[in-house]
Amino acid sequence: MDNESSFSAASASPLGSLTSGRIKFRHLQCFLAVMQFGSVQRAADSLSITQPAVSKTIAELESILSVRLFERGRRGAEPTREGRLFAPHAAACVGALREGVDELSRHGIEHPGTVSLGVLPTVGSVLLPPVLAAFRARWPGVSVKVWTGSNSQLLERLKSADADLVIGRLSEPEGMLGMTFEQLYREPLTVVVRHDHPLVHENSVTAALLARFPVVVPPFGTLIRQSAESVLTAFGAQALSSLIETLSVSLGRALALHNDAVWFVPWSVVEHDIALKLLARLPMPFASADESIGLILRHDRARRAALEDLIDAIRDAGRERETVRIGMK
Repeated sequence: MDNESSFSAASASPLGSLTSGRIKFRHLQCFLAVMQFGSVQRAADSLSITQPAVSKTIAELESILSVRLFERGRRGAEPTREGRLFAPHAAACVGALREGVDELSRHGIEHPGTVSLGVLPTVGSVLLPPVLAAFRARWPGVSVKVWTGSNSQLLERLKSADADLVIGRLSEPEGMLGMTFEQLYREPLTVVVRHDHPLVHENSVTAALLARFPVVVPPFGTLIRQSAESVLTAFGAQALSSLIETLSVSLGRALALHNDAVWFVPWSVVEHDIALKLLARLPMPFASADESIGLILRHDRARRAALEDLIDAIRDAGRERETVRIGMK
């Protein structure tokens, strides 16, 4: 099937009737790209076509469906209610086509195929090493593509079928349309500094003390930032004027070790550095709520043997992490 191939559907509803036109693969590609990037220009760049071509293709699709899929404004292209409703079905069609092509390419021994997954940066370095070791032992010829990013970015990759699965956090119900969430383990937040940091010797941490040092937190809008904000509030430091916001584990670690930073980070990311006495935990004003880390899948995923084995390896690693968490208490 090439880009001009199309699918048809029958429905009694106006939205489902395609008698006045036919939806083609390029319509779905452009629609999902704009959904993912929230911008016609960025979607065009990702598809290596021009912005007018994307705008024209989206307009054609809206004409076929007789609905507006996006509202264009200063903030980019915001999906309408109809756009959000259509997204999981468009992703299902594109995903099924990609999986079918991938299945054909794997028909010969010399083309074993690829699986792709999205994972939070604060989770990947902890969970994926044992997962990929187990998977490679079972499927040595299969390539694994790993995407990292914020939870919302990863969910968009899953919706657009760029990723087969995501290891992340539960989103709002509207953001989980067409997907399932299976909890793997719970992740506590901790606050760490280098082992000989001046705050290590303080009996209690106050807002005034925190203000003397760089404070590294997850970006605003992420779920784990909410936990960090609660802890900052308990320290009396909710009004700190200077914060460093990042999801990068390597940057957060470097800032803590070399810049005297106070780092708000999931426990599993730093447990080895704490065991090696490179980093030290600061006393928390209360036990922060554990964040739920889970496996997120599309309802319509194809049952491929390699993908199912990868999922099983992720579940095994998640159980190991939960055992470690329970042992901390």
